[in-house]
Amino acid sequence: MAALAYLPHTEADVKAMLERIGVAKLEDLYSDVPAEFLRKGAYALPEALSEDQIREYFDGLERMNARLKVFVGQGAYDHYTPSLIPNLCARSEFLTAYTPYQCEISQGTLRYIFEYQSMICALTGMDVSNASMYDGPTAAAEAMKMAIACTRKKTRVVLSGTLLPHVIKVVQTYAKFHGVEITVLAPDDGESSLEALKAELAKGDVAGAILPSVNRYGIVENHEGFADALHEAKALLVEYCDPSALAVVKTPGEWDADIAVGDGQPLGLPLSYGGPYVGFMAVKKDHMRKMPGRIVGQTVDKDGRRVFVLTLQAREQHIKREKATSNICSNESLMALWVTIYLSVMGPEGLKEVNRISSDGAHYLYNELLKTGKFEEVFPGKPFLKEFVLKPKAFPGLMQKKLEEGGFFAALDTEEGYVSFCVTERRTKEEIDRLVEIVKES
Repeated sequence: MAALAYLPHTEADVKAMLERIGVAKLEDLYSDVPAEFLRKGAYALPEALSEDQIREYFDGLERMNARLKVFVGQGAYDHYTPSLIPNLCARSEFLTAYTPYQCEISQGTLRYIFEYQSMICALTGMDVSNASMYDGPTAAAEAMKMAIACTRKKTRVVLSGTLLPHVIKVVQTYAKFHGVEITVLAPDDGESSLEALKAELAKGDVAGAILPSVNRYGIVENHEGFADALHEAKALLVEYCDPSALAVVKTPGEWDADIAVGDGQPLGLPLSYGGPYVGFMAVKKDHMRKMPGRIVGQTVDKDGRRVFVLTLQAREQHIKREKATSNICSNESLMALWVTIYLSVMGPEGLKEVNRISSDGAHYLYNELLKTGKFEEVFPGKPFLKEFVLKPKAFPGLMQKKLEEGGFFAALDTEEGYVSFCVTERRTKEEIDRLVEIVKES
């Protein structure tokens, strides 16, 4: 064993542990796993390869991925990423930085988190932002828990049926294991229903409601009256937002929301086959002590210089577990840096331009697809930015196959039998016209 001193357990150690838990051999630990799922025989590992051979092997695997033009959104959007962002984020002091517990040696990390928080507050119109969260759906789930904590003793949270399906499912999963009852409201003409919400509030015990700013159908929702109804019932309004769209649509602060959450992916984060992304959460000042995660604050040192520190860390790593607001134990700091650089580079006018180009392209595609005669309008007259749904007049399988063969990821099926399209500033008129031609041919 001397040559393998780095191995954590000796044979005697393993034997003692197995005896302690009452099993004879290591394989017994997997006795409850169905036999068909257990690996039998040796692993088919290749012979050792050189560094060049390894790189070529993985390059070959990467070349097998289809390179499609993305005309789908549904919570993950193919927005432009300025080239300086990955270069700056790849610097070692950012890429390898860990949690900034020691503020005296972490001023750079604390500074950019503070700037991130400031920009999220500016986007949402809210008072306080935390240092970021895992992703949008789990941020919504944390907002659900926060609504329960803020209102005390209430055990119900209402979700709009116009939220993205995966957001609803994640919130429901969290709720199941926290004893929270979830009610999903049926949409009213493609939007959140105020009347349905009022009916649930009349039943009592509602801690809050989660509504989308821009919903699963791409519609920019009108939330007039929702905050008044909720606040009258001593409940909270949570807005689930596309942060890029907040540059041009009414903000959670303007809707008098209590909590704003969403996914920061539209702020320049590549699709990356699903992650890593970054969740955001911002709240009214009255609720900040119930906010999960951590907050970076600004203060001055003994010489009066501006410095940054971690503050209001209501996590079970720092305070008594029963008083913790959440067991969330980290934030997506590198992705928060990515978003911070993106927002600083684009600025308010850049974000507005992104939305203008995306909206122009989406409305052009919408009208051209209707001209093909292969679709029906689902929500005529409803405002949308970059995303919309249409109802195909025939089964869309062949059309989707032809689009994929033509190099497009588009016409994603929805649960209701619609198909969803999205256009960002990366899509050109030539690409849109080619997509429409393929639809005509199919």
